[in-house]
Amino acid sequence: MTSATDDLPLAADFPKATVEDWRKLVDGVLKGAPFEKLVGKTYDGLKIEPLYPRAKGVAPVVGRPAAAPWQIMQRIDHPDASAANAQALTDLENGATGLALVFAGGNAAHGFGLEPTADAVAKILKNIHLDAGIGLELEIGPQSRMAAIHVAEYVKSNGIDPAACDIRFGLDPLAAAAVWGHSPYTWDEIVPAVTGGIKGLAALGFKGPFASADGRVIHDAGGSEAQELAFVLACGIAYLRAIESAGVPLEQAQGMVYARLTADADQFLTMAKFRALRLLWARIETACGLTPRPLFIAADTAWRMLTQRDPYVNMLRATMATFAAGLAGANAITVLPHTLALGLPDPFARRVARNTQAVLLEESNLAKVSDPAAGAGGIETLTAQLCDAAWALFQESEKAGGAFAALQQGLFQSKVAAARKARDANIAKRRDVLTGASEFPNLHENETTVLKATPIALAPYGEQKYKFDALPPIRLAEPFEALRDKSDAALKARGARPKVFLANLGTPADFTARATFAKSLFETGGIQAVDSEGFADPAQLAAAFKASGAGLACLCSSDKVYAEHAEAAAKALQTAGARLIYLAGRPTDAEAALRAAGVTGFVFAGGDALATLQDTYRRMEQP
Repeated sequence: MTSATDDLPLAADFPKATVEDWRKLVDGVLKGAPFEKLVGKTYDGLKIEPLYPRAKGVAPVVGRPAAAPWQIMQRIDHPDASAANAQALTDLENGATGLALVFAGGNAAHGFGLEPTADAVAKILKNIHLDAGIGLELEIGPQSRMAAIHVAEYVKSNGIDPAACDIRFGLDPLAAAAVWGHSPYTWDEIVPAVTGGIKGLAALGFKGPFASADGRVIHDAGGSEAQELAFVLACGIAYLRAIESAGVPLEQAQGMVYARLTADADQFLTMAKFRALRLLWARIETACGLTPRPLFIAADTAWRMLTQRDPYVNMLRATMATFAAGLAGANAITVLPHTLALGLPDPFARRVARNTQAVLLEESNLAKVSDPAAGAGGIETLTAQLCDAAWALFQESEKAGGAFAALQQGLFQSKVAAARKARDANIAKRRDVLTGASEFPNLHENETTVLKATPIALAPYGEQKYKFDALPPIRLAEPFEALRDKSDAALKARGARPKVFLANLGTPADFTARATFAKSLFETGGIQAVDSEGFADPAQLAAAFKASGAGLACLCSSDKVYAEHAEAAAKALQTAGARLIYLAGRPTDAEAALRAAGVTGFVFAGGDALATLQDTYRRMEQP
């Protein structure tokens, strides 16, 4: 019998592969281009190498108990309490093991949410057996902060043992202040309210956790992984200190705080982020003189990655995000339904959200192995890099005076703004791809069904006494979707979308690649592309353009054909009435001559597609 370190018999006759062997093969493909071209970078500036050796001497990061599944949470946010109760019962009967009660005004309400009254809470929880192992998580905001008390009162009034309930109360005034950008109270005034509520709930027999350190605020606003982690650490330690200041022993306070993180479609970064948080929190616990215990981490799939266009792609994004969070040890996962960016999800969208998790758990058995990423060189390296970057930013917030003071000084906001600016630039240039929105658009997609409901009217959130820059949630696809909305409006008003004629020159071998690129780019902005055969005769090209009914044209071919025919073709298109003429390809030495011939601009990979499309609409709207 061979040991685990022996060579496999079938591979024994082959020479051992080395990094040098791999580099030689790669250099042959690069053909002189620098190897650094293959090195990626995160929005925290962390390098991602194309190849990593196995990490040695590492231990698994402890998360969920061995082979234990995560809680399949289902979002409950219907403004009508009876409808919300019906949804909750259906969810629990069909695979959900927990409910995320999203109250109006909560950090992740996204336009809807539950009514935060005692009567509404009673209706929502009717016939739900809270002492039967069901996980319950409250997502509350400033105007719905009494919802936690109403839930506790409902439990007591119905004779349910609070200790038998698995309720995370979600008290998180720091995240609320960050989202809203103001607070009616100072942190010193907030602390007694938070600690009083926690001590009161604990005195009733609830085991918690009670306070939530919510990193989704940073992610939803466009921030980076390290920024999200640092915010969670800053809020978590603030709540831990507050609870201790109220006379609660640290060992008891330790279990009263939990975290919320976002899982997005970047599998490796998501896995590294969840693993890093556990290591970072253990570092804080050790510094506090505590024996580290696995932090409870609740995950939401990302709001900012959702698209309104081609929303079914959101299912794929959510699947990858759930896969990553599950493998990285999340204790509970909420999948945002794929139609949430369009409105209140219908039963089908809710079913898909549930089943995304059920399939990964029951059929793919993702929970059977604890921390399968342990020892994987790439993920271990990313985890360590994120730990270092997040800890450095966390220390900055500590030097600023803690989470609330850091928000007042704009520390987190400035970091998030810089990350979002870089992210927006990459999306505009289509380097960061949003399938269905910034790439591979479908102008003929069917309308998606969502429920009709009236959002809860909320009272103003107190006096705006302490103001600072807000961190409102955004969706990355919104700028491209705004252009598609303009196209839809034109279709409704005039019966046709704006059109661009693909003025293909030469043979298919000459124009196909650039014509395909141009079609995707213009249709990303809702400008319908009209394809054509290859032309050599400017007169025939002009006739075909007139027959297409398009107002715009885009020359598509090879550089060689452009050199011979582009100027004449542009002049013919201009004479035929083309308002704007583009050329698919980078500007060359012939740019001045081409512009003189009528070319408006150039479209090419790496160019600012969003700015080009916005400028196109602006020019089309001019008389």
